[in-house]
Amino acid sequence: MLAELEAIDYKNVLYYFSELSAIPHGSGNTKGIADYLENFLKERNIRYIRDAADNIICYQAATPGYEAFQTVILQGHMDMVCAKEADSAHDFLKDGIRLQTDGEWLFADKTTLGGDDGIAVAYCMALLSDETLQHPALEIVITTDEETGMNGAKVLEASAFSGKYMINLDSEEENVVLCGCAGGARMTGKLPLKRIPAAGTTVNVTVCGLAGGHSGVEIDKNRTNAILLLARYLFTLREKVPFLLADFSGGQKDNAIPREAEALLLFPEGLSEEDRKTAEETAAGLMAELRAAEPDVCLRFLVQEETAEEVPVLHPVSFEKLLCLFLHAPDGVQVRSAEIPGLVESSLNLGVCRTGAQEISLCWALRSSKKSYLSFLQEKLAYLIDFLGGDWHVSGEYPAWEYNEESRLREIYCEAYLSLTGKRPETAVIHAGLECGIFAEKLPGLDMIAVGPEMRDVHTPAEKLNIASALRIYRLLEKILADGRIS
Repeated sequence: MLAELEAIDYKNVLYYFSELSAIPHGSGNTKGIADYLENFLKERNIRYIRDAADNIICYQAATPGYEAFQTVILQGHMDMVCAKEADSAHDFLKDGIRLQTDGEWLFADKTTLGGDDGIAVAYCMALLSDETLQHPALEIVITTDEETGMNGAKVLEASAFSGKYMINLDSEEENVVLCGCAGGARMTGKLPLKRIPAAGTTVNVTVCGLAGGHSGVEIDKNRTNAILLLARYLFTLREKVPFLLADFSGGQKDNAIPREAEALLLFPEGLSEEDRKTAEETAAGLMAELRAAEPDVCLRFLVQEETAEEVPVLHPVSFEKLLCLFLHAPDGVQVRSAEIPGLVESSLNLGVCRTGAQEISLCWALRSSKKSYLSFLQEKLAYLIDFLGGDWHVSGEYPAWEYNEESRLREIYCEAYLSLTGKRPETAVIHAGLECGIFAEKLPGLDMIAVGPEMRDVHTPAEKLNIASALRIYRLLEKILADGRIS
């Protein structure tokens, strides 16, 4: 634990977050965290269930005098999005997150922090280890693989829960109480590639420096998709200078707006000084256009070498099909809500693109508050992929969480927040997906809210967690559990 954090910690919240950060816990790699949590519960003789998906559910009895109050469910997820800077050697399968702080914010060394949703797990551990806390009966559930389709929550058994109130701890704005969210799905498309041998001058083209961000939270902020920007550059350049495409890749996660992309081009007739100037001017024009929205955008055109040895490049027809897909597939905000001002209703994000020897694979995150429009987006993408001779697959579907006008828990939380901070929080429905929709389906009538501390740029290496906010939200949880109003 960083000494700076130890000096300001409260009830071991930052201690437990530091402990969790030391254990690799990307989506699909959460056994280590599950083992750690299981040992934590065994040491304290807390009754728990660890299911086949490595979800952890534990049960803490009410403290004396609180037996008559309603059971409260506290919920978060143990996995994190793994993204890093291009020059980082971090191995998410083996390395813990290297925490850093400037005194106000907690962040990581060139990687995502995992505040989403490690802080929720830390809160739950701190509550369970505090023998002085007064509270009603608690059912604490920490799920797996939320970031890749909410797979852990999907297999939970409703019979494991008796609580009528649930606080989800997976929000990223302190002064906002979430009361609804979009549903979504993951869609993977593949286009077959025909390759031909060719020799010439190879050039590496890279896009970097984009803001990126969470594809649900930041999708409305006019952030540029690196994959599509690079595709646009190639589309424009091909009309000016003849080249062939050998490789194309970009993005790291379907639910993160891509910050970087790169392509390997081959110029069979060599690259004249005039061609190089044209390529660089084309790049400069795009950067100038984007500078206001993306001040750090960089589009580099780097000559590699000229070789007589042939390399496999895409057949021109395959290249044109790929450009057609990039240019015509929908991306970003599609519909804004007619019911809730400012809310994005439907969107999609092309988050990952990888070129193989015989095919190129692409992965989208689709979101919508309307199930019918989510189906339409799937059908629209499928139609285009089918037309171009590819195939596709939909997975990771999850339901929307519909807004409930009457919520006793929401009012209790808002009043507690007002009492603690002097301000009443906003209530909102968000475009990002939360596991609350799955819980709403499994436990009809459940009164839910989603809250959390202030975080910025989640799902990117710029992710950071406000320390004071993190400790304030924990104090708020203490206050809500102890004041005896959840009846």
